[in-house]
Formats: sequence, structure tokens, C-alpha cells
Amino acid sequence: MREVNLQSKLPGIGTSIFTVMSKMAVDYNAINLAQGFPDFNCSDELIELVNHYQKKGYNQYAPMGGVQKLREQISKKIKKLYGRKYDVENEITVTAGATQAIYTAITTVVQTGDEVIIIEPAYDSYVPGVKASGGIPIYVKLNPEDYSYNWEAIRNSISDKTKLIIINSPHNPTGSLITEDDIKQLEALIKNTNIFTISDEVYEHIIFDGEKHISLAESDELAKRTFLISSFGKTFHTTGWKMGYCAAPDNLMKEFRKMHQFIVFSANTPIQYAYADYLQDETHYNSLGDFYGKKRDTFRARIKNSNFKLMPCSGTYFQLLDYSDVSKLNDMKFSEYLAKEKKIAAIPNSPFYDRGDTNKIIRICFAKRDEVLLKAADILSRI
Repeated sequence: MREVNLQSKLPGIGTSIFTVMSKMAVDYNAINLAQGFPDFNCSDELIELVNHYQKKGYNQYAPMGGVQKLREQISKKIKKLYGRKYDVENEITVTAGATQAIYTAITTVVQTGDEVIIIEPAYDSYVPGVKASGGIPIYVKLNPEDYSYNWEAIRNSISDKTKLIIINSPHNPTGSLITEDDIKQLEALIKNTNIFTISDEVYEHIIFDGEKHISLAESDELAKRTFLISSFGKTFHTTGWKMGYCAAPDNLMKEFRKMHQFIVFSANTPIQYAYADYLQDETHYNSLGDFYGKKRDTFRARIKNSNFKLMPCSGTYFQLLDYSDVSKLNDMKFSEYLAKEKKIAAIPNSPFYDRGDTNKIIRICFAKRDEVLLKAADILSRI
């Protein structure tokens, strides 16, 4: 059959590095420290709650905006943590994962020719959403020494075409956190403009060393122009359930839902009811920092005397490793070497940049069982 030519909306965009490295983990029987998901199960209580609602017959379409009782719990959580009340009916939408929420928010805001500030290194779903919407990504790098925001560079990248800035804190892949000063800088930058923000806060509960997550919802200036996005998958060890949410002011959410209803319409019904019940016990998310902090410390302690340099990690369940004393290979080749020869699958850092990155950095995920982390650390320590 003769092929019919299709002009790609995303030329130059290939298979995600997470898919590539997870496949290598399978192909070479390597320990998968690459893709960001736990290798342990979620709580039995949560599974039982899902099964309970399945048996009660909650198996048809949920309301487009999400199950009422879940949106109520989300609103209560945001109000208690960040001091801002989002209206249950009109300002919160449950989504089929945070990635869907991010794409929906991008395509809600961005039109052909609009510029979007992408802070690098950046999670790989941002740019495809911008390009598919006809937008133009404008790249600004975090400061390489500590992955802090370079506000002078961001300010110099703003033009009359700038429509959106995407913020991610706790930051994937670096584990850095936005600060109070960053909030003030961002407020001053976009005050009296029509620039919107997406705040990707999916790791909001995974914070270490007594640090506090600062949400853009805490700022009056930023909240009125922000799509706040989070993830139940990251919080409750259920990434395969694909459930997240977006909170935004009424006027923004009205437009968000116009897109949402035709992208996915609604998310999994019995799981929404289960999360609604599960959220009533705050310890289920307030204890997450301690839980993952111990795993981070377990891995770091075991590898600290190796030839790898440990980069700072204040949040998320990712640890960056500098391998410049280990190999002269670039990070893609080194990651292939690790998977094939040492049976460790990691993520090279360069795919988080538009034009790559010459620093010799890889990212590992420590959302794994302790015995897996220790085994992996021992292998890495021998390199």
C-alpha cells in the first residue's frame, strides 16, 4: 500500500528518554533506576478502598470536573497547606495524570506564535505541548552550580510575545526548590503583564531536611494567573493509576475545562472516590518527606565514598550523580554503558535540555526498595 504523507506536528521529537532507558533495563536485565516510579506497592488500605467502590458500582463516567468529594478534599488540602481557597465547583479539575493536566493547561493558554519560557533542565513533556499548540519555546538555563533560578536571564528572555512561564518545584531532575526570593522575583517580573504561569508541583510532598515547599498558590499576584498542578501517583505510589489535578481561578479553569472535556473528559471513577477517602488522613501525604528522605540517605551513604559526586537533593525522589571522575563518555553513551555492562539503568541529563548538556550528569530514581538501592549503590561504588 502506498504511504500517505503526514506532516509531523512534532518534527525532531522522538521517543522519550524514559521509555528508551526503561526498555534497556528490560533488555539487559538491569536494575531500573531510570523511570520515576516506585518498585513497591501502594498501601493495602488504598487498594481496598478502590475495590470497595468498584463493588458498590461506581464504575461509570465521573463528572467532567471530577468527583465532588475528591475535589472537596483537594480544596481543603490546598487551603490548609498554602492558605488559598479554591472553589470546589469551578476551580478544581481532576485529570488523568499530571502530564495530561500540563498539556491541557499549555494548549489552553498557548496560541500560534506565543512564546513560552522553558527553564532548563526541563521535564520532557513541556516543550512538545508548546510546539503542538503552535508556541515557541524560549530556553533559559538554571544556574549550573546549584540549579537556582537565573532571574536576569529570564528577564532578558521576556518579550511582548511571552504568554507563559512554566515553573517546576520541587524540580525534576535536579531536586532543587523554589525560594521566597524566587517568588518575589517572579511576581515583579510578570506584574502588570498578561503572562500566565503553570506551576508543576507534583513532588510537593517530597521535601527533605526541614525545607518547606513553596507553592505559587501562596502568592496573590501569581495565583490569579497560575494553573497549579499536582499528582496523586507521585504522592501515593500509584503512578500507573494516572490521576492528578489542576487548580486555577474560575476564569482560567473555565477555559481549561473546554480543552479537558475533549482530551479525556473525565478520570477513573472508583479511584477518585478512594483517593477522596484516603486524603482525609493527612499523615498519608505529610509523612512522605520522611519516607523518601530515608531512602535518599540510604543511597547517598552507601555511595558517598565512590568515584561519583553527589549533587544536592532537597526534594523529589531523584538524585543527580556527577560521573566526571569516572568516565570521559558523554552522558548518553555512559548511560548505555551502565545498562549494558553494569546492569544499572539511569537517565542521562542532556535530554532535559534543548541542545543537550556537556556536564557529565546522570539521574537516578531512589523510589525503590532499600535492598535494590543498596545493591545498585554497591555496583556503582565499584566503578
